[in-house]
Amino acid sequence: MRIALLGGTGDIGEGLALRFARDTDHELLIGSRDPEKARDAVEEYNSVLESHDATADCKGFANEMAADRADVVILSVPPYHVGDTVEAVADVLDEDTILVTPAVGMKGDEDGMHYHPPGTGSVSELVAQRAPDGVPVVGAYHNLAAGKLANIELEFDLDTLLVGDDADAKETVRNLTNEIEGLRALDAGPLANAAEVESVTPLVINIAKYNEELHDVGVKWV
Repeated sequence: MRIALLGGTGDIGEGLALRFARDTDHELLIGSRDPEKARDAVEEYNSVLESHDATADCKGFANEMAADRADVVILSVPPYHVGDTVEAVADVLDEDTILVTPAVGMKGDEDGMHYHPPGTGSVSELVAQRAPDGVPVVGAYHNLAAGKLANIELEFDLDTLLVGDDADAKETVRNLTNEIEGLRALDAGPLANAAEVESVTPLVINIAKYNEELHDVGVKWV
């Protein structure tokens, strides 16, 4: 399977790229608005993997080219760029491409981070609204700490919640996610439930802020 990480040079993109590269055999396509930046990131990721005796099938492209080649496209971009990113690659997306979004709308003040969804109700629903008709959208990876993901020396035992209206697409993302060591995907229902899932992210960040021993905290449902 080919997995494209659009905005794959950022924090969450780096973490997912390194974990997928280390733990799976899938081909990874790192995307960026600047293809040279994407290729530089691939060199950095390969260096990290080699230092941990791992290798990866990983290449760098412009976002549109990465999306055009992929079976699963992960929008590893901030929430305020996600709509524009979807529209920029819309022409190369079709019903055989699964679009995955981990973005969460938040705003911060001196007390902490607070959920700040777009007018559609959630970022996941915004992505579905901007995506071409027939392209399945799955919300995933919202509550994972980017720093913990990118540090592949760290082992973890965490869950991520999936939301989406296409059962087959959710099952594909669930199986893909479960290939990452220490990560379990759980179905949280349709896209209408995305706000509840996304709103856990600022809560997790605030717990880390106020509890030093819980830096880069995650969620495990038991």
